[in-house]
Amino acid sequence: MTELKAAALAVVGTIGGGIAALFGGWTSAMTTLIIFMVVDYITGLIVAGVFKKSGKSESGALESRAGFKGLCRKGMILLILLVACRLDIALGTAYIKDCVCIAFIANETLSIIENAGLMGVPVPEIITKAIDVLKNEDKNK
Repeated sequence: MTELKAAALAVVGTIGGGIAALFGGWTSAMTTLIIFMVVDYITGLIVAGVFKKSGKSESGALESRAGFKGLCRKGMILLILLVACRLDIALGTAYIKDCVCIAFIANETLSIIENAGLMGVPVPEIITKAIDVLKNEDKNK
């Protein structure tokens, strides 16, 4: 049993190392982004499954197609981050990956706060105003 466990850990470690190498090394910002993506997805499932207030489906309830689209979006975020990482490597810079990562962290944070609001969790007024400002800026662009 320990040999099987060691082999499984070796495979997982090798895959993880390969992914980290593709991204030019792993950073705390990337860990934060992954955590926020998971939290956003889970809170989105709760909004749809428990509160039936999702804007992603006509009924507001859970819908497998909407969930799959959400996972595809998260995957695309990681692919864009990968492109940013490779641009940093190709250009010899060290800021493109960080900027893209921070932008996506901010986006995931807004989505988490919106989900909390849909659940009826009191959201501080300053955060609500900040979300409104960001939404208006996005519409103006």
